[in-house]
Parts: sequence; C-alpha cells; structure tokens
Amino acid sequence: MVIEYLTLRQAAAYLKVTDSVIKEMTKSKIFSAKKIGNTYKIEKAEVDEWLANLNEREIEHLALKRSVCKFSDYFNPKYIHLDFIADNKYEAIGEMSKKAKDLKIVRDHRWLYQVVVAREELVSTAIGKGVALLHPRHLHPSKIKKPSILFGRSAEDIEFDALDNKPVKLFFMLLLHDDIQHLFSISYISKLLMNEGILNILRSAKTNEEIVKVLTKSLLK
Repeated sequence: MVIEYLTLRQAAAYLKVTDSVIKEMTKSKIFSAKKIGNTYKIEKAEVDEWLANLNEREIEHLALKRSVCKFSDYFNPKYIHLDFIADNKYEAIGEMSKKAKDLKIVRDHRWLYQVVVAREELVSTAIGKGVALLHPRHLHPSKIKKPSILFGRSAEDIEFDALDNKPVKLFFMLLLHDDIQHLFSISYISKLLMNEGILNILRSAKTNEEIVKVLTKSLLK
C-alpha cells in the first residue's frame, strides 16, 4: 500500500490552519514529521485519524484555529498604522485611506476616503469602547486589489459620534470583497473586543508584533 504524505504546508492547508500551528503540533508530538529528502512530511492517514478522534472541545479549538487562519489571510504586520496624528474623524479616515494606498490595497486613497466618509455620514461606525470599524457602504471588489483588514491607532482620542459617547482611538478598516468575508471579520473582531485585556493591549502596544500577537493568538488561549 502506497503511503500518502503531506508537507507541513500541505498539512496546514488540509486542516485550514496556519503553518505555525502545524509546526506547534509536530513539536508537541501530535503528528510525527519525517524527513523525506530535504522536506519534513506527515502521513495523511495520521492527520485523518487525528481528525476522526477529536472530542467536542478539540473540535471547538480547531474551529478557532481555522478562524485565526482565515483572519490572517486578510491581515498582516504591514497593515498596522500606530499613533497617527488626526484632529477629527475625517482626518483619521484620511490617514487610514492613505495607508491602504501606500500598501497598494487600493489605487486611489481619495476614492477610498470618499466612500468611507459617505458610509460614516449615514451612521457612525464607532461601536463603543473607543473602537471604530471603518468600511465603505458598498462592497467594491473591483476597486480593492485584495481583501484586507487594516488596524490603526490614533495618537489622541477622536470624537466619533459613538453610541456610548466615548471618543475613538482604535480603528479597523475593513476592505473586503464579499458579504461572507465581511460578516466573518465583524464576528472575529467583535469576539476579540469583548475582552478588556485585549483592548488594553491594543491601546498600549509599542510594536506591530504585539498587535499581531493579540489579534491572532488571543482567542486560542
């Protein structure tokens, strides 16, 4: 019988998790990685057996890991804009729009600014606790080169017409291609923001790496 093997990257894709999760699983001996040629590989049958024997708690944990992997498809350390200067909501939207342009997510930051401001003028995207979820009113897959989520933090609190009347300091800009991506991202971010400890880290983090860690690891603890 021919044994089917998966590289670590293929195993990650098969389980819909990140490469780092697979490396952690091999390190903790959940899977046995064998060096075949110059590459470490895992028997696919071993992965299938592990999946078949998961208990309810393990299935829930795997689902969280998959959510982190999906969020990581839209977010990375370059998408962080810390302590930018803005005196009001329009300047904040402008700063985040320019960041998207600099990252080549959109071609025209002026267009992005206009559509996000148009959405903002319907009803504030400030959701409370000093956070705003900036996004256009309509989806624009032809204008947005790749589905992306940016994180920004202003140097000073900004009045944003929030429901709780608190100023905003933390900004997520959702630049996505379809409703499924948008709803997933809203759900994922909302779960994170229910934790006051996570909010405190987002408010005080000094480096991009701290932000990435709290946005991609916290749900797995």
